[in-house]
Amino acid sequence: MLDIVGLLQTEKNDFTRSERALTEIVLADVDSVLKMSIVDLAAHADVSPPTVTRFCRRLGCDSYADFKVRLAQSRFVGQRYFAPAAGPSSVHEIAQGVVNGIQSIIYETFDNLDFAAVERAAESIAKSSFVLSFGSGGASSMMAGEIETRLFRLGLKVASTDDHQLQLMRVAAAPPGTVIVAFSLSGNNAQLAKTLTVAEEYGLTRVVATRSGSMVSAQSDILLPVNWHENADILRPTPGRYAFLATVDVLSQTVATRLGPAAVASMRRIKHQLVVNRDGDDGQPLGD
Repeated sequence: MLDIVGLLQTEKNDFTRSERALTEIVLADVDSVLKMSIVDLAAHADVSPPTVTRFCRRLGCDSYADFKVRLAQSRFVGQRYFAPAAGPSSVHEIAQGVVNGIQSIIYETFDNLDFAAVERAAESIAKSSFVLSFGSGGASSMMAGEIETRLFRLGLKVASTDDHQLQLMRVAAAPPGTVIVAFSLSGNNAQLAKTLTVAEEYGLTRVVATRSGSMVSAQSDILLPVNWHENADILRPTPGRYAFLATVDVLSQTVATRLGPAAVASMRRIKHQLVVNRDGDDGQPLGD
């Protein structure tokens, strides 16, 4: 789908004077332009209707009507991306907003955590023959790597990947007793959902951390719901990462507790090598 608004924003400096006049009108008030006829827009920009038609075709549209359809599609991105609200500007204000947001979402995550689901997921992972961790994109792929980091030090066999094709291949080749741990912040990852469907065909247990009621959540045997309210400030990174990190840490410690002495023995061996080869004492984190 052609992003008309994005194209206008990036290409406007290369336009003619008439095209720039049309661009400024469109970007200033998309809703009003969607209600204008070609004659209205031409009069508003002080150009002729044929100039408007040429402008539309330069943007890859067949006609003015096609231009309006594509403009309406771009409009669905949301008003906050057309006219962002003023946010904090000083480092102190920015830091305060970020930290307050993190604190708020951590407590919200605890209040909404499904403790019974975490228990079932931890038991499944502790009894697994192998764990496959999946995520893609930014934060979800980070979560896949994070759960791998947490679990291997407990002595579990685990591998993560953020490649969709490789995820599908690993599911097809997974040994009996494999547990899938999948992450999706949006819950709208269609390729991950398809891979989880295939995992079900092979009888693999699917632990999924994602938004409730989403496409990906529907492909889970054990759902760890992670829901939060997104920032109104589009410049602030999503606090959702911290909700997922907290969930991962709760799950990881629960797994470690269920494994008991076996997990402790594995961690002791790792710590021994770090003390001997890096730290000189055991006061540092376990490899972080």
